[in-house]
Amino acid sequence: MTASAPETPPSDYRILVPREWFHVDLTQDRWRGQLKTYVDREFAGSRTASDVSRNVWVSLRNMVEKGLARGALEFFLCTEVPGGAGLEPASLLISWPPVRRGAAPTAEEFASAFSERKGPGCDVDVIDMPAGRTVRIRTVTTIDYHVRIPGEAGFLHLAFSIP
Repeated sequence: MTASAPETPPSDYRILVPREWFHVDLTQDRWRGQLKTYVDREFAGSRTASDVSRNVWVSLRNMVEKGLARGALEFFLCTEVPGGAGLEPASLLISWPPVRRGAAPTAEEFASAFSERKGPGCDVDVIDMPAGRTVRIRTVTTIDYHVRIPGEAGFLHLAFSIP
């Protein structure tokens, strides 16, 4: 039996990721510089054409900007990309989309809304995790967890992407 989650909203959260993952704090205005540092470091000394690194930079920047429009807080990038430089990295984008306090649906209601919009090759289910009932959405290259925040304050969205 799963213990019920406290109904007092948290004031903070902690996510443990592998030490090698590069962290970009999206709550600060310096996120573009941090992202550029990541791209420069990954392509330093490689013989990859500059347009490849520029394309990776643009793709990551677009991903962050889209995430920021949906409440993104942090971005983690895996610095050990299989196959070498030139591929987009594995990533974790953490968001807290704005929801009017008290208006957050249950995990089952939230999953139902996603199930109605899912495409082929997408699985939506509700699972029990230590943090409580969680909506999990899986595709071939992504896995998203929507963890309900106590106090009906919405869902913390953990979006994992693997190229």
